[in-house]
Amino acid sequence: MIVEDAVVIFTEKADWHSKGLAAAMAREGLRPTILSMTECGFDVAPGAPGAPGLSFPGLEGRLPGAIFVRLIPGGTTEQITTRLGFLHAARAAGVQVVNDARAIEVCVDKSMTTFALAHAGLPTPRTAVFERRDVAQAAFERMAGDAVLKPLFGAQGKGLIRLAPGDALPEPDAVGGVYYLQEFVASRGSRIAGGAHDWRVFVLDGRPIGAMIRRSEGWITNIFQGAAGEPAATDGEAAALAVKAAAAVGADYAGVDLIESEDGRFLILEVNSMPAWKGLWEATGVDVAAALARDMSQRLARPDAA
Repeated sequence: MIVEDAVVIFTEKADWHSKGLAAAMAREGLRPTILSMTECGFDVAPGAPGAPGLSFPGLEGRLPGAIFVRLIPGGTTEQITTRLGFLHAARAAGVQVVNDARAIEVCVDKSMTTFALAHAGLPTPRTAVFERRDVAQAAFERMAGDAVLKPLFGAQGKGLIRLAPGDALPEPDAVGGVYYLQEFVASRGSRIAGGAHDWRVFVLDGRPIGAMIRRSEGWITNIFQGAAGEPAATDGEAAALAVKAAAAVGADYAGVDLIESEDGRFLILEVNSMPAWKGLWEATGVDVAAALARDMSQRLARPDAA
């Protein structure tokens, strides 16, 4: 049995984002519950007709109408596999999952994100991903310029290393055994004005609902690393590309990062399937939580939405 108006918000802890989202969903007439995925699991009873096979605290053997994935806690390979499997199973059981496991799997793996964008014909910097250090070093040298070495599963601008031609790559243990190398792209005007800037566009259900330009005195432009946000247009090329990027990875909502290069071209850097929105709200005043809650209410009102 599915409780149609029940929505489970998966996060690691009840923070500003999840609390605000839960309040917005309650205003839409939904019944949100904030849970960690560590509290849920499989409870399969063979031969029990109608048994959901999935356990959610507080639902007494029933399923929620929807799941909103704000965060998946880190863990071992076994734990992450189980959690993604749980989301796959919930979707198969008729629960609406936003974003679903397929989109999260593509976005959490930067190499797959880049491939999906390129496969869809969208502009993205030259990227190389290899396990062997010597092969990755040769790929870096072919870029013939600076490159950024990124953690494959990293977020919030953490762990980024800028490499100059001639630099040696670190040992495999320092990068989790995978070298993700992306051509460094200088943002338009940065050589004159100094610092750097890029774009973050928040996409929901195929439309851009908010955008900001993130400016930094250094080359890392993430808000969590000290960059400052300012409002940006949602009707230009950057926003249009962001919508296509979200579609390419199958995300219902996404934070898309883009950079405008020195020659005026927009390139898609990353697509985040579990983006934060506090920085966007502070820069633009866009009530992302209200938009997400309204979208969820509309999804649950459509029988074919799942």
